[in-house]
Amino acid sequence: MDFRIFTEPQQGATYDDLLRVARCAEDAGYDAFFRSDHYLKMGGVTGLPGPTDAWITLAGLARETSRIRLGTLMTAGTFRHPGPLAIAVAQVDHMSGGRVEFGIGSGWFAEEHTAYGIPFPGVRERFDRYAEQLAVITGLWQTSEGETFSYQGEHYQLTDSPALPKPAQRPHPPVLIGGVGAKRTPKLAARYADEFNLPFVDIDTAVTQFERVAAACAEKGRDPRSVVRSAALVGCVAKDEARLAERAAAIGREVEELRRNGLAGSPAEVVDKLGQWKDKTGITRVYFQMMDLTDLDQIELIATEVFPQVS
Repeated sequence: MDFRIFTEPQQGATYDDLLRVARCAEDAGYDAFFRSDHYLKMGGVTGLPGPTDAWITLAGLARETSRIRLGTLMTAGTFRHPGPLAIAVAQVDHMSGGRVEFGIGSGWFAEEHTAYGIPFPGVRERFDRYAEQLAVITGLWQTSEGETFSYQGEHYQLTDSPALPKPAQRPHPPVLIGGVGAKRTPKLAARYADEFNLPFVDIDTAVTQFERVAAACAEKGRDPRSVVRSAALVGCVAKDEARLAERAAAIGREVEELRRNGLAGSPAEVVDKLGQWKDKTGITRVYFQMMDLTDLDQIELIATEVFPQVS
């Protein structure tokens, strides 16, 4: 099982905060460092000093780390046009030496759009645009050098694009799709996804959705095992109850609620829950959502006390 760190910097973090976490995760042996793509805080936090852009952050980390993979859960399709986004991600992939992973979703948080003047269409249009974005971005990356790429969709039209630059990873960086949509999401995953991620759901919900993705793959003639299954869950781990309560309080959560809904408790408890997830859902990758970016000791604790038991 691969272990990854997932951060939510819109809740309050500087680039230097994220760099410290990414370097700590790299040194501790995590497979990847991921971040959200949001421009507005959520809940009762200050969010200071304010949001940081996901791909600018990853470009910086690409030059200041050496091994750990870098990506988004998920880039919001509403924030960027697909052509310039394909260019940006390909550039960061080169800057990292081929360590980028590209998670993309349709966008969902209405308030951040109105706060920063970003158009926010209805659900149907957002998903229609999302499907076209996947077609355009992967099409640009997969076009052979010396050839051009054209696309005529309802929302995006490209004519004779040189489809440059190419990413370092060929044909392209791994594409991550996620969510619990019952119909269109599994079909898009079967067509485009190298990994399917489920964030903050229970095991039964995950089983149902992974089965939908597998069925969509089979319908398309694709081996369902070619899609990596992953889950993102909030992490809160400590060796004793007092420290566990402190860590839960630091992120504004209750210990027992975290035990039910996240990866919380002693290292042994977390190992047991990860075993349940693996046995019932078939996941081979987990994203520990770390909300307290000052708590580097917890990142190291998970690496030393949990990794060896489930890797």
